[in-house]
Amino acid sequence: MSSADREWYFYWDDMIGFAEKVIAYTEGFSQTDFINSGITYDATVRNLELIGEAATHIPEDVRKATPKIPWRQLIATRNRLIHGYLGIDNDTLWSIIETDVPPLLLELQRYEAHQNRPS
Repeated sequence: MSSADREWYFYWDDMIGFAEKVIAYTEGFSQTDFINSGITYDATVRNLELIGEAATHIPEDVRKATPKIPWRQLIATRNRLIHGYLGIDNDTLWSIIETDVPPLLLELQRYEAHQNRPS
């Protein structure tokens, strides 16, 4: 099955899983510990990239129906992380992890409960 054949709600589920990983991977870390963590840093950045990638597969009508989710920012963050690998600002990255991902996860989970999915 190609990504073109994959239903959008699978990408939604992926976004939830990636956000949960970001939170789990960084739990208990200070910003300094996180920056110096090596594998945890890399895995967290990868999951932030994947959130943005999955967001590109959510249809426009679904995006419009979920205005509390910052779709453009998710995709822009993905692009910045993938294409600006030498220029990642760790303060901004930590801010995204600490202040943006937890409410994003809540919004994704809130909407997931109301989705009409095929059986």
